[in-house]
Amino acid sequence: MPIDLICLDADDTLWHNMRFFAAAEEAFAALVAPYADDAAARARMQAIEIRNLRRYGYGAKSFTLSMIETALELAGDALAAADVARILDIGRTLLDHPVELLDGVGDTLEALAGQGRLVLVTKGDLLHQEVKLAASGLGALFTGVEIVSDKRADTFVRVFRRYGCAPERAVMAGDSMRSDVLPALEAGAWGAYIPQPGAWSHEVAAAPTGHPRFRQLARLGDLPAWIAQIEASNPSPRA
Repeated sequence: MPIDLICLDADDTLWHNMRFFAAAEEAFAALVAPYADDAAARARMQAIEIRNLRRYGYGAKSFTLSMIETALELAGDALAAADVARILDIGRTLLDHPVELLDGVGDTLEALAGQGRLVLVTKGDLLHQEVKLAASGLGALFTGVEIVSDKRADTFVRVFRRYGCAPERAVMAGDSMRSDVLPALEAGAWGAYIPQPGAWSHEVAAAPTGHPRFRQLARLGDLPAWIAQIEASNPSPRA
């Protein structure tokens, strides 16, 4: 059974992302230090960010709006216009950060492109994700790009149908158990979890222990070998 569709997450699977959000959160916590201690500021920011996902979705712009809302809650009328300007500057820095590929990504995608069609499946702001993909220099390797508001089982069902692929012939690989692996498995595909340091707690979920279509990999570079193993272990029936 050949794997036909190889779906890949973008942020922290192909290029670094959370390190820039961590730096932004550090700068924000320092800015609101007169109004709340570090732990309280970060906890309130995270609660507001999660609350706002249904309004603003994922990405740097949503994060910036949540920083402003958090600062207003913490400081009230004491929040100065200069503070808001500084938060907006933090957000712009987050939007303008360089695209830094994870080690070996280029060579790995070249290998994967020889095994099946590559489709980028990522959450976040449409424009920002398009800009990052263009800056990465990887765009030509992908058959398609799907920038979605969230990743659920029905999201992957729609992607597989769009590309005319049966779920059992598709693989999804990414750094989020919650968004990349579990919904892809539920949709009938194979799921590869490639954890990265500094993951957002919102994306954490328990691994599907013993699931026959799940594998945790140390790095994206291990994905081609796992796909080859899937194909060898599940040969196509003879005509």
